[in-house]
Amino acid sequence: MGDAAVALREATQALSETSDSPRLDAELLMAHALEIERAELLLKLPELAAPAEFPALIERRRQSEPVAHIIGKKEFWGLDFQVTPDVLIPRPDSELLIEEAVRAFASRHPQRILDLGTGSGALLLAALSEFPEADGLGLDASAAALQIAHNNADKLGLAGRAKFLLLDWTATNWADAPGSGFDLILANLPYVSTSAILSKDVAGFEPHQALFAGEDGLDDYRIIIPALVKLLSPAGTALLEIGFDQANPVSDLAAENGYHSELKQDLGGNDRLLILRR
Repeated sequence: MGDAAVALREATQALSETSDSPRLDAELLMAHALEIERAELLLKLPELAAPAEFPALIERRRQSEPVAHIIGKKEFWGLDFQVTPDVLIPRPDSELLIEEAVRAFASRHPQRILDLGTGSGALLLAALSEFPEADGLGLDASAAALQIAHNNADKLGLAGRAKFLLLDWTATNWADAPGSGFDLILANLPYVSTSAILSKDVAGFEPHQALFAGEDGLDDYRIIIPALVKLLSPAGTALLEIGFDQANPVSDLAAENGYHSELKQDLGGNDRLLILRR
């Protein structure tokens, strides 16, 4: 009989002060070390031996390194995405954008999709998996992030419909480069205040340029929303992820630029998404 079950119990205890999900983290790290899926680990746990490298992985997690960075991947919308410190780790709350995109285009599918700040490509590629007739373009100011997005598109068999463009939207006339007439625009922009205090696993390991957006966290919305008139088709829909306290100022900015906004909450009941239409 193996000792993996004992090692998991000890690891769970060791991670209890670091993680909000210590048992899940321990299981994911052990499955990674054993090179099996978590479901197989749970099924065969009584007969498995703890891998020799497991304690080192647990120690990395104890030092607040995200599990996704340690194992090199994160599931989003049922798809596995490669992640590195060059990209934000896809969050379950961001799946709300895909859920609402599917709802918004239930009767007519989008033909062109734009993802602003694509990072790992999670939003764009998840949307393309739902809309097989669509083509997509992901923008990012980080060449390293775009390489990860390219890798994920290849792995998921979506490279033929997903293009990526290195572009900094703080540059003059940036909105001319992507083209126009996008039916669906997805945007998980930087929206964290520079004065915010973040958890160690976020502040210490994820790219700050993808997190922070000025003192009020709204700098990127002030750039993106006025540019929608060039980017979005007349009947198009833009889905913007927002911070929990940003619904009013972002809605006001949308209204000033001629857009009606609809607010949606995430699974925790927090304001998370604004749906913009002309």
